[in-house]
Amino acid sequence: MFRVKSVEQSIRDTDDPEANLRRELSAWDLTVFGVAVVVGAGIFTLTARTAGTVAGPSVSLAFVLAAVACALSALCYAEFASTLPVAGSAYTFSYATFGEIVAWIIGWDLLLEFALGTSVVAKGWSQYLGEVMGTASPIVHLGSVTFDWGAVLLVAVLGVLLALGTKLSSRVSAVAVAIKLAIIAMVVIVGLRYFSTSNLSPYVPPSQPGDTGGGLRQSLFSWLTGAGNSSFGWYGLLAAASMVFFAFIGFDVVATTAEETRDPQRDVPRGILGSLAIVTVLYVAVSLVLTGMVPYTALSGENATLATAFALHGVNWAKNIISVGALAGLTTVVMVLFLGQTRVMFAMARDGLIPRPLARTGTRGTPVRITALVGVVCAVLAGFVDFGTLAEMVNIGTLFAFVLVSIGVVVLRRSRPDLPRGFRVPFVPVVPVLAVLACLWLMLNLSVETWLRFVIWMAVGLVLYFGYGIRHSKLGAAERADGPAVRAPRRSQP
Repeated sequence: MFRVKSVEQSIRDTDDPEANLRRELSAWDLTVFGVAVVVGAGIFTLTARTAGTVAGPSVSLAFVLAAVACALSALCYAEFASTLPVAGSAYTFSYATFGEIVAWIIGWDLLLEFALGTSVVAKGWSQYLGEVMGTASPIVHLGSVTFDWGAVLLVAVLGVLLALGTKLSSRVSAVAVAIKLAIIAMVVIVGLRYFSTSNLSPYVPPSQPGDTGGGLRQSLFSWLTGAGNSSFGWYGLLAAASMVFFAFIGFDVVATTAEETRDPQRDVPRGILGSLAIVTVLYVAVSLVLTGMVPYTALSGENATLATAFALHGVNWAKNIISVGALAGLTTVVMVLFLGQTRVMFAMARDGLIPRPLARTGTRGTPVRITALVGVVCAVLAGFVDFGTLAEMVNIGTLFAFVLVSIGVVVLRRSRPDLPRGFRVPFVPVVPVLAVLACLWLMLNLSVETWLRFVIWMAVGLVLYFGYGIRHSKLGAAERADGPAVRAPRRSQP
């Protein structure tokens, strides 16, 4: 269970002619992917809702707290990706540091994160499609079943695009990113005309009873400390930081494309850190303008979005433009999350932990079989499932991956100090330890029911690993053939 796949072996596996990804991405492509996936869900679907129901005007501070945790983890991702430029991100990093069982756990976790993320955001895209269409709706009722054809259509189109090539996907993302950045600039400029500092007071509203604060729906920290609820107040602010963390997931997806990057040692760290810096500034600016335009109580509805504040001021032309911008923005979010899941599954299949034939790549250098499989699963989820609080499982899965990657940097520094590193985390082990503490703190502020669901998902994953993965592992087969010598190099390291 704890056999470790060496960095050298991971890199050699990228030369497999049947499971080989094409290297054609630059630092600019990676930054575009990072901004494409991060800017979208947070601004267009989460900011208003979180301000109206959980944090009030302090949602801007919640974004800052989440960004700090992300920045600490981003440094760790940058070092790993420059040291081990192989598809799979945290899964591959864990295989090289903690061993196969931990790699499986984090891979299983990432599959959940990306599948739910893709499906949840696809449904958000469909909601905006309904606003653009006016009287028509992308949701139809088939008896007792509700079918969201808009979300399914988006997943299907993006699946075909990703199968045609990663470079093509990057070019489409660049166009969509330009559109949504222009929309965001318009939001800030026009929104400032209606900005009033009185709407920002109180910045941290007093705590109030609410749905988010009772029983299993309260944060784990509130439950452990007996605070009782996490609606507004300081507990609400902390809970909001954990919720808006969903808006930042994306820079870890950049790491999954390391194997498709021409100069990963240089370009992957630039793509990760550059995209995170850009989006943090955008999030804080938009959340401040939004909560300054209207009282936070006006954003309390479950369907509140960025466009709601403009509609309340009668600026309907801005509302319509924002809806169109949201379609472009959320399209790229779904695309890159979809891409991330296919690359994690590709790495797991190449290692034999899931059926190896799935890892075969087509003539365009993409894993077509996995792309089709992921597309079908996400289309079904997006089309028929009403997620509700299930969306929080994306956050806990991401945070769990960040914790392991941050610890892994320290482990690999000690076990393999000889490895060439294109980027090095400063002040090790201080920065990785702070990253772990920040992520654990955010995890504590997720709801109890989210924790319970996460534990159940991990338990299912362990059953699958012991039922299939451990017996079909490529590394395990090599170990059985060669004997203990396979692991000798690791034991000889200082």
